[in-house]
Amino acid sequence: MPRPSPTISTTVRTNLKLGGLRLGFRLASAVAPAAAAARAGRLFGTPMRSSRTRAIQAPRYGAREVRVAVGDHHVQAYAWGDPGRQPYLLFSHGWSSHGTRIATWLPRLRESGLAVVAFDQYAHGLSPGAFATIPSFVEHLLAVAAHFGQPRVLVGHSLGGATAILAMQRGLRADRVVLVAPAADPVDAGLRFAGLIGLAHHACLRMMRGFERRYGIEFARMQAHRVVPALACPALVVHDLRDREVPWCEGERYARHWPGARLLSTEGLGHHRIMDHAGVIDAACAFIQGRAVGERVVSSPNLPFGLA
Repeated sequence: MPRPSPTISTTVRTNLKLGGLRLGFRLASAVAPAAAAARAGRLFGTPMRSSRTRAIQAPRYGAREVRVAVGDHHVQAYAWGDPGRQPYLLFSHGWSSHGTRIATWLPRLRESGLAVVAFDQYAHGLSPGAFATIPSFVEHLLAVAAHFGQPRVLVGHSLGGATAILAMQRGLRADRVVLVAPAADPVDAGLRFAGLIGLAHHACLRMMRGFERRYGIEFARMQAHRVVPALACPALVVHDLRDREVPWCEGERYARHWPGARLLSTEGLGHHRIMDHAGVIDAACAFIQGRAVGERVVSSPNLPFGLA
């Protein structure tokens, strides 16, 4: 009898592990909701270990590597070109990702005269730490921007997009912003996570309230539609209609509520391949250079959303 392929074997093991996790959280939600919420919170804030592996294995493409001090620790940053003398683009990566994820954009960005700065968030890539939160993502993005100076362009992928707009709410400025598959709603993200691991709704709410008490935040105030109406700079939002990790409607929400934003929808690129697609990179670079890209999303009480 032929042996199963490594891919099939890995899939089976992953499904069995996830099935056991879900069963455990369903039971714990019923008999010990406080313990279930605490355990889920630890899991929610722990990046996948593969982030480290991918960052170590990823080529640097000649980047100058910089350790940026943040309080009593540092984060690993990468610079291409001279951000001290050239206008530069600052990249904010997503959850369980790393800074050199911007690598496929480098040739076009450097040809356009931009320096590029990226970094590994705390507990990600080559940076230290084991646990991260949205507030820590924002803190470290602001620290990197303070180290290198105000960026000309801000690019965020996934949670990195939400991080970018929350940092702008706290004073970070850029002439143009590009958000790729941006997460718009930490409340919905928590609920999706709970559904994935089998955590009951009441235990999920307990988990989120625990985060809010511990870090002095309100997830509802971090929702995109509450933040972006006050942002004035032009923005391009790129999101795939079939994104299974962050729904397209979250990108649409950014474009609808941000006065200077436009929306570019793709189909079939998903949540990760969209970052490396040549058409997306071309569109982003055209937007950065001042050309109109995508469509203007409008809304009114009688028109939930539409395209102008």
